[in-house]
Amino acid sequence: MTDLTHDGTRRTIETARGTLHYHEAGDGPPILLLHGSGPGVSAWANYSGNLPAFAQHFRTIMLDFPGFGKSYSLDGNPMPAALPAALDFLEAMSLGPLPVVGNSMGGNIAAALAANRPDLVSRLVTIGGVGLPVFSPSPPEGIKLLVQFVEDPTRERLMTWMESMVYDPAILTEEFVEMRWKAATDPGALSDVRKLFNSQSLKAMGDRSSTAAMQVETLSKIQAPTLLTWGRDDRVTPLDSSLVAMRLIRRCELHVFHDCGHWSMIERKAEFESVVLSFLMRDL
Repeated sequence: MTDLTHDGTRRTIETARGTLHYHEAGDGPPILLLHGSGPGVSAWANYSGNLPAFAQHFRTIMLDFPGFGKSYSLDGNPMPAALPAALDFLEAMSLGPLPVVGNSMGGNIAAALAANRPDLVSRLVTIGGVGLPVFSPSPPEGIKLLVQFVEDPTRERLMTWMESMVYDPAILTEEFVEMRWKAATDPGALSDVRKLFNSQSLKAMGDRSSTAAMQVETLSKIQAPTLLTWGRDDRVTPLDSSLVAMRLIRRCELHVFHDCGHWSMIERKAEFESVVLSFLMRDL
């Protein structure tokens, strides 16, 4: 198997919009992993711990979205550029249909990909990030803390935000925090994340009417077998968001991890890998 280090798995590919950076390891059928948003995030930051397990069964491909990791930067908000970049990437790599796993923002993009290009997505797995909060206030606590860090990027604020992402802060090792701190305070990365998270976007999140109809339409169009995974104690995309998704996605199931926050692939690593790989390999 490929050397499963950051440098041993890193690759780039040219697209019409710019250079996309990704990691790849393993043989077998391909699978695409899409990361979330936030300070210092990248495909490697989200999924490096899961790569060995997935690479045993799949040609595992972890993409950095534009404005994140080492993919091309943007003049504007990275969110609208993510889906077109994913489509560019799949075309350039001659991939699809294939399973797609997405965390948070990546889950939203994976859902949009499955809804709009069903020919490209054979199975869908999300880690939070989809649906609509039914009972919880918006914006949620984790997003408020994220914006506070972006507007005043201190290590203390980063740590406060990271603690909101997990159930048990003991998993936030010094090595993990230092990796995110270095990545989050890189001038280019900080500039890009400020285009996505700021006081204006925080205010917009409070108006659910602006996004609810689009989210309902997207979820209703998904035909691929879908597994929603959630941390019961998620303070970024609360668990009640899954209720709408469960009703609207036709072939859908839900797995909830107890004592777990927004990063179930990190915080409940072994259970996450077991549940997701079982779903992906079912009927193969």
